[in-house]
Parts: sequence; C-alpha cells; structure tokens
Amino acid sequence: MQTLARQLVEGLWREVRLLQGEQFYDHVKTFLFEAAKMGNAELLIIVIRSYPDLIWTTDAKCRSIFHIAVLNRQETVFNLIYEIGAIKDMVLHYVDEENYNILHLAGKLAPSSRLNMVSGAALQMQREFLWFKEVEKIVPPSYLQKKSIDKEGKTPWDLFTETHNDLKTRGETWMKDTANYCMVVATLIATVVFAAAFTVPGGNKGDTGIPVFLKSKWFMVFFISDTVALLCSSTSILMFLSILTSRFAEEDFLCALPGKLVVGLTALFMSIGGMVAAFSATCFLVYESEISWLPIVIIASAGFPVALFVLLHRQLWVDAIHSYWSGLLLGPSKRRFFFFGRKRRLF
Repeated sequence: MQTLARQLVEGLWREVRLLQGEQFYDHVKTFLFEAAKMGNAELLIIVIRSYPDLIWTTDAKCRSIFHIAVLNRQETVFNLIYEIGAIKDMVLHYVDEENYNILHLAGKLAPSSRLNMVSGAALQMQREFLWFKEVEKIVPPSYLQKKSIDKEGKTPWDLFTETHNDLKTRGETWMKDTANYCMVVATLIATVVFAAAFTVPGGNKGDTGIPVFLKSKWFMVFFISDTVALLCSSTSILMFLSILTSRFAEEDFLCALPGKLVVGLTALFMSIGGMVAAFSATCFLVYESEISWLPIVIIASAGFPVALFVLLHRQLWVDAIHSYWSGLLLGPSKRRFFFFGRKRRLF
C-alpha cells in the first residue's frame, strides 16, 4: 500500500506539471499547503525536488509550509526545515498579516485532532509546551519578544499562556484525579502485602517463631514477591503524592509531571505483579502437596483481573512514556528525509 500510494502521488504530480501558468501555480499551492496541513512530507519532497523555488511560496496569510506545519503540529513536515540549509533562516523570518511569527503560531492551541493523539489533558499540555520550546530554539532571539499588531500586542509567550490556560486547568484536574485514583489502589496493595509479610503461609513454629515453610523454594518466591510489591506500592504512593503537591506551572508539564506519572504507573504495575506472584506462591505452598491442579486453576483465575487492569491502562502508560522519553522527534539529529536528490528514506 505504501508503494502504491507513492506511485499515485508521483502520477498526480506528473499530471499537475502539464498545466500552464496560473493554473499550475494555483494547483501547486493547493498541493503544498494541504500536504503541510495533513503532514504529508512525501508529497512535499516530490514537489520541492522538482521545483526548489516553491520553498518560498506563501499562502494568503503570508505563511510558509513550515508555518502551516507548526500551526497544525505536523512534526514530520516541520523536520524538513533542517534539510534546507541557510534558506531556513530566511523562511523563519516570515510573519503573517497579523504580525505573527512562527513562534506565535506555536503558541496557538493545536487543532483538536492533533491534541487527541495523546491521552489526557496533562500530556496534551506537555506536547504543546514541547512544541513551543522546540520552535523557540530556532527562531531569531528578537522574535521571542515580538508583539502582534492587534490592540493587545501579545508576545509569543503571552499568546501561549492565554490560549492554553483552559488546557492547563484541565491538565491539572486530570493529573490530580489520576494520581488520586492510582494512589488509592497503591495504598490498598501496600496494606495487603504489609500484613501478608507478618502472617506468612503455614504459620510459624510455636517454640522458635520460624516459618514452617522456610526451606521451601516457594516460600522464597512468596517473600521476594511480597517485598517487591510493598516497595513498589510505597514508591507509587510517594510519586502520586508528589504529583498532588506540585505547583502545576507550565514548565512542570514538560518533564516533572510526566516523569512522576511514568514512575508512579510503572511502580503500580510492578506492585500488582508482585502481589499476584506472592499469592501464587502461597497457593503452591498450601495446596501443591494435596491437590496439585488447584494452584494452577487459582493462579490462572487470579491473573485475569491483573491482565484486565494492564489492558485498560496500557494506553495511558504508553502515552506517558512516549511523551516523557521520545518527545516530538524534532531536531536535526532526528531527520527522516534528505532533500534535493541525495539519499532519501520515504514513508
């Protein structure tokens, strides 16, 4: 399908090149800006390889394809700016009819279709702030304080805080609710496994207090699993408590809050796994000698709710890790394409 899609694009482009004059120019502008809006870097490469001067083309509001890519949060298109050499600095100087530079556009709220690519308002806020910081790195220093021509005269940061105020509030609420719910689960697990450590399966010998099953390998599995569950649940509680006491400034959404969420969720998953492992070891200790098949049935049944919990919360965990570790794949060290006839990797 990828090969056919590329062949279709190249075939359409050959037909467009047969057009003449204004008709050709109008079609090309439509191609360029729709491709930038939708994130179709493949089409942009095909078009600009044929006509490099099209890199200067602007839409009706004096915005280049890179301005459109930032406005619509299309990182694959925006990354092409690192492939055009010194031209990049001149394109970045473009301002639209409202005197908005490319950093102003990064300060605007992303379309809902792009925001909803990640779970939760807090991770959406993190992605928005990361976009702003990445674009801030490449614009001229004077653009950081450049104001728009409207009556309020907003700088890029002023525009960002204004347009993202509601998302920031929803992100704070979402993060606190998530931390509260997860902390309740972690607290219940910590309570159960702490009590289990002092009421070991089989009991203790009356004269010495030594556990009856001390020399069994399953007792060692039980004790290690119980310890892992207790330590991980305690870590999870501390991480979620730290989230609840955070100040929730814009900068906190970039690394601090997603990092705490990743650690908290990971520790919570590990504590659930340790609790089930301790339960399974107890079943083998108590029932293996009498009814060998019963522990297997019980363990299989106990694994179902754990698997269901992981399945239901997997996407949140994956999104949190992806937001914290991989970011947006912006920057010259993370290029995916090569321009103007050299080596290229497409799709």
